[in-house]
This record gives sequence, structure tokens and C-alpha cells, in this order.
Amino acid sequence: MGTDIIHNNIRKQRFESNEMTQQELADAAGCTRQTIVALEAGRYTPSLGLAFRIALIFSKSIDDIFEYQVD
Repeated sequence: MGTDIIHNNIRKQRFESNEMTQQELADAAGCTRQTIVALEAGRYTPSLGLAFRIALIFSKSIDDIFEYQVD
């Protein structure tokens, strides 16, 4: 079995949402700005709950925000 890799387009979604700041997204999602920074940089894999909250904030499905890939 390979390594799980999760890509995201959170940064793109923030800018398409009236240039939402990382802090605004963090506040809405119930996490820290540092978590959003790490997510956008691909250094952190979100919990399922956080992934759902982020998708709901942007009125998108999880698949619209996150892409799962096995290496």
C-alpha cells in the first residue's frame, strides 16, 4: 500500500470567496490560521470534520476542495 496524499485548492477557493483571509477561514472553520497555512502548503492533512467544515464554508463538496491520491 502506498502513501496517502491529499491535495487541496483552499487558497483558490479563498480568493474566489471575496479574497477571504486565512484568519477569516480559520475563524469560520474553528481552527487556527496556522492550520490553514499548513493545509495550503500541503504539510497537514485535515481531520474529516475539518474537511467537511471547510467544504461547507465554500458551499462545495469535499471532492471540490480536496483530492485524494495514493502514491
